[in-house]
Amino acid sequence: MPDDVIEQIADYASSPLAASDEAFATARLCLLDSVGCGLLALNFPECTKLLGPVVPGAVLAGGARVPGTNFELDPVQAAFNFGAMIRWLDYNDTWLAAEWGHPSDNLGAILMTADWLSRRGQPLSIRDVLVAMIQAYEIQGVLALTNGFNRVGLDHVLLVRIASTAVTTRMLGGSREQIFNAVSQAWVDGGALRTYRHAPNTGSRKSWAAGDATRRAVQLALWTMAGEKGYATALTTPTWGFQDSLFRGKPITLARPLGCYVMENILFKVSFPAEFHGQTAVEAALRLHPQVRGRWDQIERIRIETQESAMRIIAKSGPLKNPADRDHCLQYMVAVALRQGSLTAEHYEAEAAADPLIDRLRERTEVVEEPRYSREYLDPDKRSIANAVQVCFADGTQTERIEVEYPLGHRRRRAESRPALLDKFVSNAGTRLSAESVTKLATLFQDTDRCDGLTVPDFVNMTIPKS
Repeated sequence: MPDDVIEQIADYASSPLAASDEAFATARLCLLDSVGCGLLALNFPECTKLLGPVVPGAVLAGGARVPGTNFELDPVQAAFNFGAMIRWLDYNDTWLAAEWGHPSDNLGAILMTADWLSRRGQPLSIRDVLVAMIQAYEIQGVLALTNGFNRVGLDHVLLVRIASTAVTTRMLGGSREQIFNAVSQAWVDGGALRTYRHAPNTGSRKSWAAGDATRRAVQLALWTMAGEKGYATALTTPTWGFQDSLFRGKPITLARPLGCYVMENILFKVSFPAEFHGQTAVEAALRLHPQVRGRWDQIERIRIETQESAMRIIAKSGPLKNPADRDHCLQYMVAVALRQGSLTAEHYEAEAAADPLIDRLRERTEVVEEPRYSREYLDPDKRSIANAVQVCFADGTQTERIEVEYPLGHRRRRAESRPALLDKFVSNAGTRLSAESVTKLATLFQDTDRCDGLTVPDFVNMTIPKS
């Protein structure tokens, strides 16, 4: 019997989408936010050095246009470019469950495939992009609810490859059978190791791994459309299937029917780029900044109470080697927020990290698990990402204990976050586009009908700087 999980994904991706107005409204925010994150990343040479065609100077007439650049590329390489840009600064939207991830990573495949198809005479609209986004978010996010790939050392970009393969194959005109075949190929690929996300090997691959996953997804979709076969039991076949060979014999499951749950509950990074398990800790630290400013020599201890997931992946001591190491260190993020009263992408660079006070504050920080935070992190009715921060001084006094259970980008704070997300986009996009272009884009996303009806090339052209 064919693998049931792949069957369900193929059924969902090949069927008309039934999604709520809330899901579409949130998808528009995700698209706007992701484009802004990608444009901001173009200010960082470590990102831009990887972009462009595989062979320098190669241009594909009629290819996909990469936002913020002059590159015109085949859809495979365009997906890598835009996927890497979106993810580079750890500032795009997030999903937290048994597995973590960033569903907007899928936009590398979705938007670039849509642009390529449109420029080849198969016009797609932004509404088509939103549909593909909702489906990709759902596939990735529901797979993440109960399947902890991190527990077996595999990286979450595996789920980007699965989700992007499914929706890209459908965008290319694939049938249900072809979607099944392509997704089975994506599972057969196995998974990248999490090596590059953890000490002592933390490195910049974590910033382009999702782009790599979208690149592979588009390639698998194209091969499938050319007639490549699938593998009916890629997950479940004894010994050689994904479950036995890479998942310690545990079954891959879908915890709920596929719909639009993930898009409705997506998490935004609104105010600062920081690994999401630490977002509320940074919020708390920023509120404590006025109470500790000027008392640096008097600080005896900083106490952070957090969830088990944060303890496992971002609580770290010792030397931090590069920006990728620093933006996944809870103690570093809190120290910078206490010290500066802000946290930006530049604070992860070597110049900011050279401040000796940052390491002194890190050394005086203790991180402990609060069991309630761990329980409510996994509770489907709460889905909190709580942290509490308190600073103790040598004279025995202490600040108030600041607890933040839901970050600004949480569904429970969606109304509060919308204007801040628009401000974030204006700030990010303004680093690469003219004020006029930024205003046009920001205004577009406040006009639902005009936004949804816009062709993909017309939209992408709005993100290209005028020479």
